[in-house]
Amino acid sequence: MGCWSAENATKAYLKTMKMGENAKEANGVEFISALAAGNNVQLIIVACASIVDYTTLALVAAAQQTGGRVICILRGHEELHLSEKILGSNATQVQFVIGDAKVMLFKYYEEADFIAIDCNLQNHEGILRTIQESHRQNNTIVLGYNAFCKGSWRKGGLHTQLLPIGEGLLLTRIAANAKVANPIKSGKRSHWVVKVDKCTGEEHVFRVRSPQGRVIKS
Repeated sequence: MGCWSAENATKAYLKTMKMGENAKEANGVEFISALAAGNNVQLIIVACASIVDYTTLALVAAAQQTGGRVICILRGHEELHLSEKILGSNATQVQFVIGDAKVMLFKYYEEADFIAIDCNLQNHEGILRTIQESHRQNNTIVLGYNAFCKGSWRKGGLHTQLLPIGEGLLLTRIAANAKVANPIKSGKRSHWVVKVDKCTGEEHVFRVRSPQGRVIKS
């Protein structure tokens, strides 16, 4: 939702719920929901920097399709109360926990197959790195959202792919019981291509794989 305080984010959220989402953010949350639902994820963890936002709602919608569940990590009780107010009846479909996201994700939820992290979180790079270096019980999709807000896409050392969708998404896939593979060292190369329909304005994302030693230019 951008770089705002909890109070401002709440006001903006309620306002946009009445006026309708802007196209840029709508494209982002639609992609996130489709990604989660398309992979039939069963346990979704959302680490919020402040209160819940459209990303959480998108993942709740995906969980309804897959029969999965959503756990939302918040920083404190104030964020919890505001989040419950925002979600309304949907709040019953989310399990809220309060704590440090890095600690919680390191100690618990190894069975999670989808983890969404708000890049507005302090030390979100460390959180992403901790997950990447951990062993997973299931194949896991790790998604950092609001990447453009903090310039996360400029940071090195993270084996992620930047998707220029919505406010920016950092995507990583981690195999079960294995550390994330560096696509450069492994010799496997791929990149994402975003095509915009000139008539509808819709964004279509394609992943293009290249054989070792060859790069396909879009």
